[in-house]
Amino acid sequence: MRHAFQFLTLGALALALSACGHNTEQRAATGAAAGLIFGGPVGAAIGAGAGVVISKTQDR
Repeated sequence: MRHAFQFLTLGALALALSACGHNTEQRAATGAAAGLIFGGPVGAAIGAGAGVVISKTQDR
């Protein structure tokens, strides 16, 4: 149970950080950096993807 809570907390933090930046590249880089710190290479890929999705959503 504790690991699930930590995973959800870190995931929410990575998603929140992936929204930082002014363009798609900055948001993807911020998400990838946060994901790398918390989840390793897989987290970096997920964070970068989240940054791109959030950027495309906010640009509309």
